[in-house]
Amino acid sequence: MYPYQITSLAQYHEVYQKSIKDPEGFWAEIAAHFSWRKPWDKVLSWNFKTPEIKWFEGGKLNITENCLDRHIEKSGDTPAIIWEPNNPDSPTRTITYRELLFKVKQFANVLKNNGVKKGDRVCIYMGMIPELAIALLACARIGAIHSVIFGGFSARSISDRLQDANGEYVITCDGSYRGNKEIALKPIIDDALVNCPFVKRVIVFSHTNTPVSMHKGRDVWWNEEIEKVEEQGNPDCPAEEMDAEDMLFILYTSGSTGKPKGVVHTCGGYMIFANYTFVNVFQYNPGDVYFCTADIGWITGHSYIVYGPLSAGATSLMFEGIPTWPDAGRMWEIVDKYKVNILYTAPTALRSLMSYGVEVVEKYDLGSLKVLGTVGEPINEEAWHWYNENIGKKRCPIVDTWWQTETGGMMISNLAGVTPSKPSFATLPIPGVQPVLVDEKGAELEGNNVSGNLCMKFPWPGMLRTTYGDHERCRLNYFSTYDNLYFTGDGCLRDEEGYYRITGRVDDVLNVSGHRIGTAEVENAINMHTGVVESAVVGFPHDIKGQALYAFVICSEHPRDEQLMRKDIAETVSSVIGAIARPDKIQFVSGLPKTRSGKIMRRILRKIAEGEMANIGDTTALLDPAVVEDIKTGKL
Repeated sequence: MYPYQITSLAQYHEVYQKSIKDPEGFWAEIAAHFSWRKPWDKVLSWNFKTPEIKWFEGGKLNITENCLDRHIEKSGDTPAIIWEPNNPDSPTRTITYRELLFKVKQFANVLKNNGVKKGDRVCIYMGMIPELAIALLACARIGAIHSVIFGGFSARSISDRLQDANGEYVITCDGSYRGNKEIALKPIIDDALVNCPFVKRVIVFSHTNTPVSMHKGRDVWWNEEIEKVEEQGNPDCPAEEMDAEDMLFILYTSGSTGKPKGVVHTCGGYMIFANYTFVNVFQYNPGDVYFCTADIGWITGHSYIVYGPLSAGATSLMFEGIPTWPDAGRMWEIVDKYKVNILYTAPTALRSLMSYGVEVVEKYDLGSLKVLGTVGEPINEEAWHWYNENIGKKRCPIVDTWWQTETGGMMISNLAGVTPSKPSFATLPIPGVQPVLVDEKGAELEGNNVSGNLCMKFPWPGMLRTTYGDHERCRLNYFSTYDNLYFTGDGCLRDEEGYYRITGRVDDVLNVSGHRIGTAEVENAINMHTGVVESAVVGFPHDIKGQALYAFVICSEHPRDEQLMRKDIAETVSSVIGAIARPDKIQFVSGLPKTRSGKIMRRILRKIAEGEMANIGDTTALLDPAVVEDIKTGKL
């Protein structure tokens, strides 16, 4: 039990009311349970117009002291990270808190030996191995700002992010394993760095033993650098004192314009919010084995594999592979093998596993499970019931968590076994979170049985502070749509019981397999193909992914071989962004539905992609309404 853990519905309502009436007092009381070098001078100052948000101003701390050092006396021998490799025959690893602290200090000294200082940006591009978590924590230890890039992104995407952050240091692996594939990571970094001559050092961890090119004067091996630290006698590495509002990390996310934006999170508020939500939503108790299947390249991995669990002294299970390899029982095998108590995964993964039938699941006991969770997108009712009946055996509460990269942690979710759950509903806000539904003009929709755009009317500690290097973009994206509100970009309904259900994005950002992908970013990539004149991308329902990408493409001349052209365009998108952004359908069209001012009417394209041919709506405002009939005729 934790002193701020909510254990009953009555207590939730009591705590929630307190958090709304006195937010500063509420969060100050929780923050007092953490290790601070110096207490804060002011709990909160904020202005959503600018925007400017500061939590625990003047407070001094280091997040790694809260994730590691403070646990050593009582829990030094408790497993911090359990690692399950991609190959089920490879050795597993269990790293205790004492061992993890030692490894983090050791690698922090490697970073210092290679010139990394407080405030430097460090790009991390690795597979799902413990060294990835160690790299994050080592950066935080010395006050360097980490920017993790998902291992599926292309050289172009890495280059764009490095340039935006002016990241002078890179940490990578020779390669990684994912299912039956071996992915060469170092060559992708080499390609990315052609356009990044400012990078001073690349530290390479040898994981797959793949031969790689090492650039003299720039590239060094992780293990050799560790040996140098050992030769120095493994000197201590005291944690750098950080202000609560100092930058902790940058994480890039797709937006409604083509350029990814670097969401900035800071040290103090983010830590407290990640910890508080982890403990309360999952009802974590010391000794529980917690398994989050996300990748650390996304915010879920940052908050709920690394910082949330470790700041709570939890045991966090990391998995290198995929749920369906070498067979569709792999995830359930892991649950039984480690006696997992809490499982947090994506609806996409569940829908994929459902397709293999319940016979696969029935081979496993799954009796250790106490709590189930979902993340990345709203879970559909069919998947919710399958999860409940076949995995939880109708005895494990399911937490359906809604949140974003920008929020830092869970915002709306039931608390496991404490507050009610409802299939496909995120249900109630976390204490300290103040959601509001508004209409298109920004007027608040009060009461229940209403539907509108989801906003927040008060800051919370884990929220983004800016978009790196472009504060105006932060204001325009999140704070300019509605006066004095943070706009999430999601539509939402509140039912007769006051429960919230997320109904999807209302901007040009799609949620594909739980990952946010901006349509403009994909269109930019498609348009780089020499034969493409223009394109428009929309989403359409997909049984496994939730949403998939449908591209309407105008070519300079109609392709002689449409299938080959589709493959070429898909390959272009993969090389510019990564395989996760490949369109599922590419339709060649002679024109796009545009208004007389030149705006593409994506509403019409969405209807066609979804198969709603009879419900296109008014086309009289279009420059050439006949284009719509041509597109409908050629629908894939």
